[in-house]
Amino acid sequence: MDKYSISIKETSNPAIIKFEADKFLTQHQSFEFNNIDEAKSSPLAQQLFYLPFVKKVYISSNFIAIERFNIIEWVDVQNEVSEQIETYINSGETIVNTSEVKKKTPVTVYAESTPNPSVLKFVANKKLVTSSHEFTSIDDTKYAPLAAELFHFPFVKSVFIDENFVSITKFDVAEWNDITMELREFIRVFVENGKEIISANAPQPVEKTEAYLNNKFEQHDDISKEIINILEEYIKPAVASDGGNIEFQSYDPESKKVKVILQGACSGCPSSTFTLKNGIENMLKEMLKDKVDTVEAVNG
Repeated sequence: MDKYSISIKETSNPAIIKFEADKFLTQHQSFEFNNIDEAKSSPLAQQLFYLPFVKKVYISSNFIAIERFNIIEWVDVQNEVSEQIETYINSGETIVNTSEVKKKTPVTVYAESTPNPSVLKFVANKKLVTSSHEFTSIDDTKYAPLAAELFHFPFVKSVFIDENFVSITKFDVAEWNDITMELREFIRVFVENGKEIISANAPQPVEKTEAYLNNKFEQHDDISKEIINILEEYIKPAVASDGGNIEFQSYDPESKKVKVILQGACSGCPSSTFTLKNGIENMLKEMLKDKVDTVEAVNG
């Protein structure tokens, strides 16, 4: 089984630090423990409470948040705590014994239209995945139980899952009015029952690991780095709100052409050309002056 990797994330509260895993720790359930007695169902939380500075432990989908007492600063102990959590998780020991905490959290899912008439976005009140995944056929879904089951609907053409939403592209044989309720309820029940969205033993594509992405970023020229940062900060959030994703592919300094990859609702969208020309292209031209002339899209 692939090893878990833990990264340290600061929060808006200086007393609380998040230790984020690169895979899910619980099946979309959250647990809060205020002391060692409350943590009987979680051997990991109990172990953490033996640290004298631990005030509260919160375990959720893909992270463990710890609130400290003021006797120490996180900078002095966070690396040791991160190593302790990583070692525990990779030992295969129980994180939370959910049979002792049989509390089903209500899940809501609502459908949202996208600029692509063939794609509908189903948004949940839970985090579903830690990174984006696109599936164009059932053959791609060996480690993706939700996507695999969605492909059993004859009208599902492709599935894109990111953060807290599922974008579904349909074949033209069906109308959204006839299938939206069925899909929405199916996704809601699937998530509420705690079923796996992406299998815990799914191999993480090398190109999605943090180390690979950091290394790849550093290999780019300075202009490409600027383009990537602009896409990440200004373009991706807007694209995600429409049920899609955008990735930088290349930059040619000779032709001043930028190539990007469109996924989810953006892929094959009739309005994507307009979005590229009037949104992304204009923004890059404005922010990078004479370094960019055109933006070209490649459907993911």
